[in-house]
Amino acid sequence: MNRVTAWSLHTSTLLVGGTGIVYAWMRYFTVPADEFAIVGHPWQPHVQHLHLWTAPLLVFGIGLIWRDHVWRHYQRRVRDRRPSGLSLLLGCAPMIVSGYLIQTAVGASWRQIWIAVHLVASGLFLLGYGAHVVKPLRAAFRRQHAGR
Repeated sequence: MNRVTAWSLHTSTLLVGGTGIVYAWMRYFTVPADEFAIVGHPWQPHVQHLHLWTAPLLVFGIGLIWRDHVWRHYQRRVRDRRPSGLSLLLGCAPMIVSGYLIQTAVGASWRQIWIAVHLVASGLFLLGYGAHVVKPLRAAFRRQHAGR
């Protein structure tokens, strides 16, 4: 995977994950200032729109790395960072599919089911992504400071 692809994926994950976390906080943990308000925070609709607009970038980025990174590592039986990679893989499809199904669900009960699936899968994906990215950074930091 080249640097442009890697940084595209990092940036899109940061944008989508960041807006998703902020949106979830606004939706579930803020109290509306007005008793008749339908949103918990005045910026909530804007953050939701940013999340929806940046999500296709992440889907595109995942598609970009599929063949050159994921499938190639699977074929070569690379063991390094496999648990975090599997976490990403297991969280990826349900996260993407449930994100679309939230927007198209007609019944309230189905919408709540897809929201729950999306929150769990997205959390799994973000934790896996963090672990997948942090491990080589820690190793590089150790190598750099080992000579001192």
